[in-house]
Amino acid sequence: MKLRRLETRALGVDGVVRALDRSPATVDPGIRRTVAEILTDVRERGDRAVLEFTERFDRVSLTVDELRVRPDEFEDAARVVGEATLESLRYAAERIARFHEACAPRSWSMIDDAGSRLGQEVRALDRVAVYVPGGRAAYPSTVLMTVVPARVAGVQEIVLLSPPGADKSLNPAVLAAARIAGVTEAYRVGGAQAIAAAAYGTATIRRVDKIVGPGNIYVALAKGQVYGDVGIDMIAGPSEVVVVADASADASFVAADLLAQSEHDPMARAVLLTPDEALLDRVAAETARQLAALPRREIARSALESNGALVLTASLEEAVRVVNGLAPEHLELLVSEPEPLLASVRNAGAVFLGRFTPEVVGDYVAGPNHVLPTGGTARFSSALGVEDFVKRLSVIEYSSRGLAEAMPHLAELSGLEGLHGHGAAAAVRAATTGGRA
Repeated sequence: MKLRRLETRALGVDGVVRALDRSPATVDPGIRRTVAEILTDVRERGDRAVLEFTERFDRVSLTVDELRVRPDEFEDAARVVGEATLESLRYAAERIARFHEACAPRSWSMIDDAGSRLGQEVRALDRVAVYVPGGRAAYPSTVLMTVVPARVAGVQEIVLLSPPGADKSLNPAVLAAARIAGVTEAYRVGGAQAIAAAAYGTATIRRVDKIVGPGNIYVALAKGQVYGDVGIDMIAGPSEVVVVADASADASFVAADLLAQSEHDPMARAVLLTPDEALLDRVAAETARQLAALPRREIARSALESNGALVLTASLEEAVRVVNGLAPEHLELLVSEPEPLLASVRNAGAVFLGRFTPEVVGDYVAGPNHVLPTGGTARFSSALGVEDFVKRLSVIEYSSRGLAEAMPHLAELSGLEGLHGHGAAAAVRAATTGGRA
């Protein structure tokens, strides 16, 4: 295996960022058309279309009655996974809940000098869907990360959507996590047809207010196309980690973290930035050594060779400049003193500090969400959180004195826009108060 090497000395910071930047994914127009057709068909024919697409894409033949997961299936799943798994799921769920409770948005109000009240009321969404992929692996951690913040927000109806296996079942660990997290109903449906059912509703699956969670290209395109009819969290791309390390870093730690990210998917990206050239050599050798023993080594090898890189920078500060240009999903500051560097980090989905904080703790048990912006979108977006499951209602209550004080400005601005009725709606009130409080 050969990892690409780059140097800021030769390319400059911007040159390294350009070299590592992913070109926008080219999506086959045929896939876009297929997704649009699925959405239209499900919108028009409901459950019948959902079942037909499930048979076509997942090769699973279901009846309408089999779409919804029965309560006893959750109970059976808990028995199948066993107490050790349940204990770990509960541990993770409790930590996720604690973190999201601490940072949940709250209603507030203020009184201005004229006695008028201004504020916001926070209200939970009524009904949301969480999509949990199947495919290469089961993702009970994604169930916890999407459902627990919705529950903390106060969402009353939380719907799980996930593609069925060949035996029509959903993964037991996924169902066990769903029960612990607080899912209120679950359906064995995946792909664009699941997104369509949640967005538009069918006789069996009632429409939702918002859809969250990662998925394949069909799911991603479908979420993009239904946005506006429902809310969505983000369009997730391949996972990525950037490690900034200094001479104090243990090469085996760095290699393990690069491999942990690379085993996700052949499109995953893992990058090391360091001013220590000897560390690059040690990490390259250690990565090759650890790769040989990794069960998913072919996936990891493909990701590292296609998207990985070892980058020599002039300093740690310069490394952070590269980070801000890349805006990675995950950033590890594996340095002896991470706090000074953290102050300079502007663009990253989640930041992991120090030698005892591998990115994988964020995937499972730390508490902050692992549904994060990818592909450079951390420049303008953030991790999934409670705020994604609520809406804010602006509240305005004017006093008579406040309206009298505002009246000249209301008249001026409404007249400026030619909306004289706007000014009149305030003037008729102001005239009855005579400026009284």
